[in-house]
Amino acid sequence: MAFIRFAERPAFRNPWAEFERIRQGLDELSRSYVEKGKGQNRANVYPALNIYEETDRLLITAELPGVKTSDLELSIEGETLTLQGKRDRRQNETGASYHRREIESGSFSRAITLPIKVDTEQVGARLTNGILTITLLKASAVTPRQIKVTAE
Repeated sequence: MAFIRFAERPAFRNPWAEFERIRQGLDELSRSYVEKGKGQNRANVYPALNIYEETDRLLITAELPGVKTSDLELSIEGETLTLQGKRDRRQNETGASYHRREIESGSFSRAITLPIKVDTEQVGARLTNGILTITLLKASAVTPRQIKVTAE
């Protein structure tokens, strides 16, 4: 047994200091966990889509494999395009024992804020080989106009 002389006694320790050290360690652990996960697991937003602009129109392409046109609904309200639908579970998979299941089934909904004003009366949508292409013509106020200069 060790003897501690009165003069060698450690200074007063704050009883909450150990809890603070543990809290800081947990904060650091959670920060490093989130930072490591950013590159590996992206958020699963369905459907994945691209939005790009041409001179007179805005095009949106969305990946919708296994979705039928009868199961899709598109609507525009203001500057928001809403894509809703459902993907049915395959009937022949009912008794399957999965090792990995990444293809989801069920209902989905995605609202997209359009980057420019569009003419809501002239919208086209086409589903081909699992790719939905939505064509939105720009509003006349947004469409650039070429002005011809004449000489006098």
